[in-house]
Amino acid sequence: MFIVELSDLQGLITALQGNGYAVIGPTVRDGAITFDTLNSVDELPRGWTDVQEAGSYGIRRREDDALFAYNVGPHSWKKFLFPSRLRLFAAQKAGKGFEVDPAPTGTLPRYAFFGVRSCELAAIAIQDKIFMDGKYTDKHYKTLRKSACIIAVNCVRVGGTCFCDSMNTGPRAKAGFDLALTEVMADGKHHFLVEVGSPLGKSLLQKVTHREAQDAEKVQVDRILKAAEDKMGRTLDTQKLPRVLQDNFEHPRWEDIAKRCLSCANCTMVCPTCFCSTVEDVTDLTGDHAERWRRWDSCFTTDFTKVAGGNMRMSTRTRYRQWMTHKLSNWVEQFGTMGCVGCGRCITWCPVGIDITAEATAIRENSMSTLNG
Repeated sequence: MFIVELSDLQGLITALQGNGYAVIGPTVRDGAITFDTLNSVDELPRGWTDVQEAGSYGIRRREDDALFAYNVGPHSWKKFLFPSRLRLFAAQKAGKGFEVDPAPTGTLPRYAFFGVRSCELAAIAIQDKIFMDGKYTDKHYKTLRKSACIIAVNCVRVGGTCFCDSMNTGPRAKAGFDLALTEVMADGKHHFLVEVGSPLGKSLLQKVTHREAQDAEKVQVDRILKAAEDKMGRTLDTQKLPRVLQDNFEHPRWEDIAKRCLSCANCTMVCPTCFCSTVEDVTDLTGDHAERWRRWDSCFTTDFTKVAGGNMRMSTRTRYRQWMTHKLSNWVEQFGTMGCVGCGRCITWCPVGIDITAEATAIRENSMSTLNG
């Protein structure tokens, strides 16, 4: 492990740009910490933090100049790897037929994601399984993902809706990164402990002023991350949870949730692993030009399950049940892991503050009391 001083961190951004990457990272905009192109360390959310609870998000000033003293915002890296709108192809009339122009893949940007949290690393790994590792691959996703560089940042504080520890996805990054940083502010010092995760990360670090980390500095980081782990905002008991949900398909709690749920789809839009989409065909007024677009969709919309024979999920109860059981149960059968990484976004950005951890707990507790007589 190595130490990079705050004054030398700009060198990492410069090195990334020198390698041809478009550096994307957190910045303060429109009352939130969101992702955008970075050219300077000064664009990071220096001195800002977020405050999150069920149905509530805000940012406020800190008393120090920490760069990464926040958790996650409304956007995830899905926004770049699996964009909300993607042109699949265009067709232009030519004589009696059409000439097809496929979506370009060779000219896509090379992204360097700067500031990826451990829960988000887990989310990217889940989408890798879906879009790259199975029988069918998404060429657009694969091209972007294969060329991406990931600079992770460990969480030294946790938010009110975080439960990554329950999902074994944080707060410390364990794999899937090129470099992982831990911000340390203590005893008048402000530096970053850096862990190398790949040959690319090693080559980048060589271009940045750094030194070997001392044993005491490594122990200090371990202590900081353990303290963050112990202050987790939420917990979720995942023991046998897939079976619990399957055995309670008609649980009365689903109706209770439905009375509160607005079916607004916020939870699926902010979720870093949700990947439901639909396809739209559009033409110009002459009919000479046509395009096919993929855009994000949600299992909470009534049209999503509309088929020739009707609609299989007309009620809010069945739509919420589908979403939650898919995340915490069926996903395990499909992909070998849960579809939830404990980032807490679905709790924070639910307008009525529905808490997936509380709902799963309520179903489990009622189920267990019934089984135990």
